[in-house]
Amino acid sequence: MKVNQAEFIISAVGPSQYPADALPEIALAGRSNVGKSSLINCLISRKNLARTSSQPGKTQTLNYYKVNQDLYFVDLPGYGYAKVSKTKREQWGKFIESYLLNRETLRLVMQLVDLRHPPSKDDQAMYEWLRHMDVPVLVVATKADKIPKSRWPKHLKIVRETLGMDKGVGPLMFSSELGLGKDELWGILEQAIAYGEPQSENVEEVSTEVTDPQPS
Repeated sequence: MKVNQAEFIISAVGPSQYPADALPEIALAGRSNVGKSSLINCLISRKNLARTSSQPGKTQTLNYYKVNQDLYFVDLPGYGYAKVSKTKREQWGKFIESYLLNRETLRLVMQLVDLRHPPSKDDQAMYEWLRHMDVPVLVVATKADKIPKSRWPKHLKIVRETLGMDKGVGPLMFSSELGLGKDELWGILEQAIAYGEPQSENVEEVSTEVTDPQPS
């Protein structure tokens, strides 16, 4: 997809503030500072549209970014940040759960995990919940540029096995610094929103099969 226009729309705190134009939505979930904002900026080829922060847990709303007239990226609050109060985490949990289960225009959740480390308990719980609730999910392993290329297959295997992903379905490796995985990810997202196809009420299941790269 060629991005001609991208803009921040709203930081929504409830359904009454969600856009009403029925464009398909792609949500981004992940731990704080896993690289959600950087991934959005990379995909739309903008440096600072999505708001990045060095303070984990700062995003407390659903941040909507409109791309062309084709879709929204929806940046969800980061999970797993210990300094956020238990009450606040519970509020976020209910807020996010309601969005993920009830938003009719949601087409896919990109769950971001840090390729450098095994998925956390929070990562595992989120992935298991999304699968159990039949919410379409694509695991994206970020920050690939932070580890040697020769170790990519090993780390991808750890992510796949820790999350208990189905055989033949692996995480998509991504680096916002290198642009690694950008074109492949856009291909999956275009399929998810049926880009270029006639609008239909029936959305087919998105294929998230990703082939592990081989070290050179």
